[in-house]
Amino acid sequence: MPEHHESRVAVYIDFDNIVISRYDQVHGRGAWRKDNVYRLGPGLDGASAELRAKIEAATVDIGAIIDYATSFGTTVLSRAYADWSIGVNAGYQGQLMERAVDLTQLFPATAQMKNGADIRLAVDVVEDLFRLPDVTHVVIAAGDSDYIAVAQRAKRLGRHVVGVGVAGGTSRALAAACDEFADYDSMPGVRQPAQAEPRNAKKSDARAASPRKSAESATGKKASSQLLIRALELMHERDDADWLHTSEVKRQMVRLDPAFNEKAIGYSTFGDFLASRANIAELDDSNAQLHKVRLRHGEDR
Repeated sequence: MPEHHESRVAVYIDFDNIVISRYDQVHGRGAWRKDNVYRLGPGLDGASAELRAKIEAATVDIGAIIDYATSFGTTVLSRAYADWSIGVNAGYQGQLMERAVDLTQLFPATAQMKNGADIRLAVDVVEDLFRLPDVTHVVIAAGDSDYIAVAQRAKRLGRHVVGVGVAGGTSRALAAACDEFADYDSMPGVRQPAQAEPRNAKKSDARAASPRKSAESATGKKASSQLLIRALELMHERDDADWLHTSEVKRQMVRLDPAFNEKAIGYSTFGDFLASRANIAELDDSNAQLHKVRLRHGEDR
């Protein structure tokens, strides 16, 4: 693959997957199908005021995904796959075209509304990587485990694979197949969804029902702490060094669990995350320019 000073990024969005996952995240599992959202045509004709409000509450910020992809380098191509005749999808077309995203039309192949996006997207990824050998990063916005094979194939071809998914709608196996995996909710600029207010509901009830970004759960804290310990142990063993650079430690944690992201569990920086694990990680504050950390000895933990 030719060398380039700047990374070049290809973006692939299973748009149906992202929109449906977001709707179900906000309104409950299976809500998209139960509410028959996929039956609405352009302009959301036939939708009640309540359903329109629910759709609005689950709006996806596509710009946030595209912006995130640009953080890896220059975007050389971007494609979104969906049945654009569905009213909800049609409402995003202008926004997508403004960001130079190619819209790939997919028609339902079965009564269950499966449109074969996974097959078409996978074929395009592999074809593009052979056709464009200068592409260094592949960003796949989807949550379906069907994309595991294409993620693995892209990695074998020497590309850095980044996954993007909606919490609750993403296969953990897919996250593990990527080099990195980002939670859509933790992306800069993404506002936390507010559930649509039911008719005749009191405002206080609606506020109580609105999902918030919760603090790190006890289970999540244990898992991330174990991940940090494992990363530090591996690096101390490999490098035989007393102090480790924090940036390298984070990279090791992401290698072990591509879904790890300190922002997704409530920390604005990796340094804040390490500070919250003072019983595990000791920070070197002797040099403000060099951020270093080491694993505390067993007796100190």
